[in-house]
Amino acid sequence: MGSERVLQLLALAFLGSALPARVEADSYLAVVPQSPVLEVGTNFTATCVITNTSEVTADDLYWTLSETTVPMEQYTKINESALNVTVTITGEESEWLLCKCKKKDVLFFFLNEGKLVHGIQLKKGYAPGKPENLSCEAVQQQQYISTTFSCKWQPVGRQTAAVPTSYTLYATVVFMQTYNKTTQTNRASVKLGDTFPHHMTLEVWVEAHNKLGKIESEHLKEYSGWFVKPDPPLDVKVFSEKTFPTSLLINWTHLIPKERVKLTYQIRYRQNGTQNWTYVPPWDTATDIKSFRLQGLQPYQVYETQVSCKNARQGRYWSDWSTMATERTPEARPASIPDLWRIIAEGDSANERRVRFICKDPVLANGRIIKFDIKIQDQKEKVKNRSLEWASIPRSSHWTITDLKQIHLADQKSVRAIVTATNSVGKSAEASLFISEKARVSERAPVEELKVWPHSGQLWLEWKPPFSTEVSEYVVEWVSEGQTDWQKEKRNTRSTAIKGPLEKFVCYKVSVYPIYRGWVGKPASKEAYLEQGAPSERPVVRLQDKPGRNQALLVWTEIPQGSRRGFITNYTIFYTSGSETHEITVPANTTSYTLESLSGNTKYDTWIKASTIGGSVTSFNHSFTTLIYAPGEMEGIVVGVSLCFLFIVVMTMLLCVYKKDVIKENFWPPIPDPGESTIGNWSPEYPLKAETQKDSGLSGISVLDVDVCDGKCVFEEDKAGLPLKKDKYLSEEHSSGIGGSSCMSSPRQSVSDSDEGGDMADTTASTVQYSSVVAASSGYKGQTPNAPPQQAFFSRSESTQPLLDSEENPDMLQQEGSRQSQRFPPRLPRFTDDADPAGIAEQQELLEPLDFCPLGEDSERETSVDSQAPLSSYMPQLGGYRPQ
Repeated sequence: MGSERVLQLLALAFLGSALPARVEADSYLAVVPQSPVLEVGTNFTATCVITNTSEVTADDLYWTLSETTVPMEQYTKINESALNVTVTITGEESEWLLCKCKKKDVLFFFLNEGKLVHGIQLKKGYAPGKPENLSCEAVQQQQYISTTFSCKWQPVGRQTAAVPTSYTLYATVVFMQTYNKTTQTNRASVKLGDTFPHHMTLEVWVEAHNKLGKIESEHLKEYSGWFVKPDPPLDVKVFSEKTFPTSLLINWTHLIPKERVKLTYQIRYRQNGTQNWTYVPPWDTATDIKSFRLQGLQPYQVYETQVSCKNARQGRYWSDWSTMATERTPEARPASIPDLWRIIAEGDSANERRVRFICKDPVLANGRIIKFDIKIQDQKEKVKNRSLEWASIPRSSHWTITDLKQIHLADQKSVRAIVTATNSVGKSAEASLFISEKARVSERAPVEELKVWPHSGQLWLEWKPPFSTEVSEYVVEWVSEGQTDWQKEKRNTRSTAIKGPLEKFVCYKVSVYPIYRGWVGKPASKEAYLEQGAPSERPVVRLQDKPGRNQALLVWTEIPQGSRRGFITNYTIFYTSGSETHEITVPANTTSYTLESLSGNTKYDTWIKASTIGGSVTSFNHSFTTLIYAPGEMEGIVVGVSLCFLFIVVMTMLLCVYKKDVIKENFWPPIPDPGESTIGNWSPEYPLKAETQKDSGLSGISVLDVDVCDGKCVFEEDKAGLPLKKDKYLSEEHSSGIGGSSCMSSPRQSVSDSDEGGDMADTTASTVQYSSVVAASSGYKGQTPNAPPQQAFFSRSESTQPLLDSEENPDMLQQEGSRQSQRFPPRLPRFTDDADPAGIAEQQELLEPLDFCPLGEDSERETSVDSQAPLSSYMPQLGGYRPQ
């Protein structure tokens, strides 16, 4: 413990001597060390010392880092006047570490609060890393090497703004001067004297340094020529020689003398339009040369050539490539056969095919093809056709495909086409293709599981070979808008990409044909697009027929193949009424749809959207209005109503037929006919004679009831037939009621001679009073005269039934008596054969003395009659009775 105490006192003494004088004067606290530069990730210890006061001790102190109190676990108390703290440096931003005194309620604290705090700023950074991948070069300037020595390297480690890293480049010529250059970047240049130190050794390195340390890169110690980078060769030229169709001669020059730098060269070449370079082996160009012959090239092909060089003596850097030199190799005889193919279509007549032979240049044409020669050989008669002549067809100058010949071939025949290609040097070998009978095409199996898809700007194909070992090759054909192209693949090919030019948004029918030793097999086909987009043409939507009440049949035109620009995935039908829009999706093979559940008498707007995976297009709107009634609905309503009405009419007629008596009783009740009444022939003042035995003849009388309407019509007809007498209608005559005085009837109104019969009918339609006899006993027929008379009552009734003309006009009774008996037989009583006319006459004599009450007397008085008189004595004579 004593030794530790001594060490602490020594440390405090050292720290005290290190404190600046201003701290002693201005503050009671001091933190050491001042302004440290710290490496991120390390631990740092600071000490807070109390000076010039005894009011504060180490127990009153505490630490804060960036305004955050440091935990007391990180404190170390040295003595009563010193307190340590240890913190870990994290982050890259600078921070303040402060030593503070706890607040006390004493006067000293309030007077010296500003002197009881002190701190330091912690600057953070990283130690420099060792630079890597140092490389230096000296470039060519005309015929010399530049003395500017340029280097670059890769920095290692991280830097902060508070602790940046600097780099210094050092270059030393052995046994001579050292050159250096400091920079903040990763490259620098130094000047190596007045001339480049040829044939000498150079040593180069880089030093990285900052406030936290320094470090050097690996030293490069090489021959000076190792750092030289020459310029590319000049005037590179390529020559072709007609006698060497597979070679090209290259020449070039270089400015720098070989005494300063001895160079070696590198050559590369490629066919025009390709991306792969072919390099000449370095041992063929290791010597100091200025020309070279390229060999093994393809005849009549354009080649691009470039040359590069470097120091032949331990040189590290190749120069840039020279400018491109282009030349075509000379022509040679075609080295491959023509690319022969055929197109088969239906013939002009049945059992016939139209075969068109087409051809492309040989893959190894070795020159410009001038013409093709073709001959067609019938396989069944090939012995006879040995002497067939060749037909020459000039090569197409506008297309890569040349139409050779078109023939009409019967379905039962097979032929062989033989074609050769010719250029300026010679003729190619023969290419042949067999066209078999139509029935045998299916015998040669197609490829299986053909797949076609776009990828990276190309159409790719994949298939499985047929189960046959006779397949010699495959033909991949693609057809679009009448244009046909193809390419051939080897027999072991299972997938490939179409190499010909393809267009976007165009549908191609891709087919793979297996070739069985010249015989074409059955194809497998798929349709595909290189890229799909929205259709370029809108579908046209319309109604198939007139719309119904609740449905409408929509039809739309199919977009033409050339305008689809992709596979139609579906059609979307939109229709709207007002603000509500309905949407229906149908498959791509649908061109019609019936809209259902529509509202009647409503206007609808509809349109169609055709979609592909690349976009969609919408048709123009089509409007229609649904019907008020569905077809046939109105006719059904009319027919239904008509049948109901007919049923009601029929039922009403049947009801009238079966219930006619009830209807007649309720609507036309029976009314007594006054023309058949017997009451008008008697008076209560003159009792009738007793009925004799011969009165029994009246029992044969029968009376017919006459309908009120019939009576009225007859009455009017009678009045029309009678002569109109002026004195009759001008008198004050009153018609007597039947069995009553004249006062019981209403007076008639007089009319002039000019009045019509209709008026007279109206005047006579007034109320007519009738009388009836009410007997005291029920017997009337068969009673004896000696029986005591019974009281009877004479009563009247009023009726609108007019009186008979005979009752109103007694003067006309005799004239019209016979005529009325003829015109109105139903009104008269019918007498039986045993009736006694003498009895009737006697009854007439008894009734004649009857007198009625004078005009003005009470017409409703009761009159007594002889109740013993027979009822037959009251029967009137023909034509009625009128009192005198």
